[in-house]
Amino acid sequence: MNADDRDLLARGRVATRLPAQNLDRARRFYSERLGLEPVDERPGGLLYRCGGADFALFESAGASPGTFTQMAWEVDDIDAVVTELKQRGVVFERVDLPGQLGGGQSGDGIVEIDGNYPSKGARGERGAWFRDSEGNMLGIGQPVV
Repeated sequence: MNADDRDLLARGRVATRLPAQNLDRARRFYSERLGLEPVDERPGGLLYRCGGADFALFESAGASPGTFTQMAWEVDDIDAVVTELKQRGVVFERVDLPGQLGGGQSGDGIVEIDGNYPSKGARGERGAWFRDSEGNMLGIGQPVV
């Protein structure tokens, strides 16, 4: 195997796929609660684009367990994003994480997390989680520099 064969996936783009038992309900949630509209659609699927990355909702008979983060956004101002999403009716989850600082979530639903990836140049992260209409666990994070 040559070097070009080993990095085939490294040259690809990652695209998240989230299951939706009811695609119409999911479309409404992503539009009304998150302010997102699909950039494309096909029978049984909706394609969204955020910050140059794609994610898709696909019609599925299976349900998400919603026990872990399936997709997350990294934002510059988590306080503003959480405030706006709450005003749109998004309900944030209470979470317990390894490395969580201060013994829990603040009143705004944001958790302080110790540590971050060295390549990001941050010492920690602030995070918040919520479920979409289909039970998928979604996160929002802001590196702490």
